[in-house]
Amino acid sequence: MHQKSHWISMIGSTVGVALLVAACSSAAATPTPTVPGPTVTPTTATMSPSAGASLTLGETNDPTLGAYLTDQNGMTLYVSTSDTPDTSTCTDTCVTTWPPLTVAAGTTISGPSDATGAFATITRPDGTIQVTYNQLPLYYNSGDSAVGDTTGQGLSGTWFVAPVSGSVGSASPSISASASPSTSPAASASESPAASAS
Repeated sequence: MHQKSHWISMIGSTVGVALLVAACSSAAATPTPTVPGPTVTPTTATMSPSAGASLTLGETNDPTLGAYLTDQNGMTLYVSTSDTPDTSTCTDTCVTTWPPLTVAAGTTISGPSDATGAFATITRPDGTIQVTYNQLPLYYNSGDSAVGDTTGQGLSGTWFVAPVSGSVGSASPSISASASPSTSPAASASESPAASAS
């Protein structure tokens, strides 16, 4: 009886060692591949370049609106005719609908080669740095959810896509010519009577 349990014990040990060796050699023979995680591309609305960085804006050419500015991810940028040169009037709850395009201090701003206005920055009342084009602060519209969306165009008669030409009148057919003169005959001809009356 004693000898039988001794053999069972040895067989069990041998099987255990064999399984351990098999497991080790299997682990060594099958390396675990390194799979990189997904690359996340944040939008300008949720991140700002670090100090000393650069930001290059793009453009979209729309058959109706003409060429207008976009951020580096293709999201539409807007200007407000309520703003004055280098001053944003959109503060407090306004920024919920119209988030400003902000960057870190010292960021170099550039745009499309056919942009005729100058890119610069201003300091907002809350201390953030907002990008301007032709001295007008640039914004997003919270209603835009995809590249090419222009849901903010013409809202309240004061919000328009930011035209590459630098002249708001050239991208806002509904704006009054007296409020924003334009050399574009198409813009003047398609002017909205309701907007002119306001």
